[in-house]
Order: sequence, then structure tokens, then C-alpha cells
Amino acid sequence: MRIRTTFARTGLIAALLGTGLVAGCAYNDTLGRNQVVIVDDRALEQASVAAWEQILRTQKQSNDRAMNDRVRQVGNRIVQAAGLQNRQWTYAVFEDQVPNAFVLPSGHMGVTTGLLRMTRNDDQLATVIGHEVAHVVGRHAAERTSTSSLTQLALGAVQRGAGDYGQAVGAFGGLGAQLGFLLPFSRRHELEADRLGIDYMTRAGYRARESITLWQAMAAAQNRAGTPEFASTHPSDQTRIAALEAYIAQRGY
Repeated sequence: MRIRTTFARTGLIAALLGTGLVAGCAYNDTLGRNQVVIVDDRALEQASVAAWEQILRTQKQSNDRAMNDRVRQVGNRIVQAAGLQNRQWTYAVFEDQVPNAFVLPSGHMGVTTGLLRMTRNDDQLATVIGHEVAHVVGRHAAERTSTSSLTQLALGAVQRGAGDYGQAVGAFGGLGAQLGFLLPFSRRHELEADRLGIDYMTRAGYRARESITLWQAMAAAQNRAGTPEFASTHPSDQTRIAALEAYIAQRGY
């Protein structure tokens, strides 16, 4: 969704430095592509657990039993459809009027009261939870953290090796790397998670077409002039809806 998991740039990096980097290029069968990952999965999960504990300390949880049961029931069905029932999953509902959701690699998921009020049925909620679970299957957190770390290391080497020129390259190169690689990479992750999420929600017995209805409602509610897509970590609502419509038609859902 649209939440920013800032732990990826703080706690995760610290954990990686503490345990060492493991470089490698792995093929992800689900995504059908290679991923460059230098993150130790155990370090990633440890940092995720720490991030979750911090979230619980700083964010107000909802005690609404019906909301919590709804998230847990839909979540468990999606997790089983994704083949991830072999790990422990924890769900929480947070008091926030902004429609949002997030997932951590450790199997912790948060959903806001605003999102639950916006989703008109469990099919729409399954759209969001399917998307979040897909990020875990796609190892997007590990890939994004690895890419960011490698980019920073490369820019740092340029700056150290070229004096004043290197500093200029670092200043503009950082922006160029962000706009030309890191941000589009994040948008790629979002669209991949959308597609996988559709597969999982359909496999779990939910209606794929409700994902279109949800994103149309999200677009109407936000009604923002917004950041141009080339400078955003997320695809535009129009791009996302068009991609979902094409995928649903292709798969015959």
C-alpha cells in the first residue's frame, strides 16, 4: 500500500552491518526473474521484529473485536493461499483514519481502521492483504534494502575517489539513482505485488474484480494532484488500475 516502512533504512541496515552482508543473485520462481540480494534473511527478520515492537509502542491499537477478527480471518485465508502458513503470522488493527496497511518480513501485518471502513466487503480487504503478503513472497524488502545499500556504497566510492568532482556527482548522482533506479524499482515491486495478490485472493475464494472497485475508490478518495509518477515510489492510480484490469482479463478471473 502506501505506508513507508522506514525501518528498512535504519534498523535493517544496522542489523546487516552487525551480521555481515551475504551477496548473491537468486532466482525467484514466483516472480520469474533474478534478484540481487545482499541481505541475510535472519537479520532482516530480527530487524522486522524490532520494528514491530516499536510500532506497538508508538501506535494506538484498536480493541474493536469485529475489526480484528475480520483482518485475522481474511489474512489467514490469504496466507494459506500463498503457501506461507508454515510461519507465525500476527495481525493488528491500528487507530488511524488514513486507509493503509503494511507487512514486515517477519510475518507481522498492520491494517488501519480507515482502511477497514473503506473496504465495503471482504473481497476488497483481501485485495489489500493479498498485496501485502505478495511483498513477502516476492522478497521485496530484502531486494529493496540490498539495492539501496549497493547504491549508497557505489556513490560513496565515487565521492571518495574524485575530490570536488566526486562530491558533485554524489549530490546529483544520488538524485539520479533515486529517480532512475530506486523509485522505478519500488514501482515494479508494487505492480508485482498487485498481480500476485490477485492470484492469492482468487485462490482463497475472493472476487478479483473487487480489486478494481477498491482502487477506484482509493483514487477518488485521495483526489490528489500528487507527485508525478516518475518521482513517486508507487505507480499512479491510473497505471495500477489499468495493469490490474489487463491482468484479470489475461488470467480469466
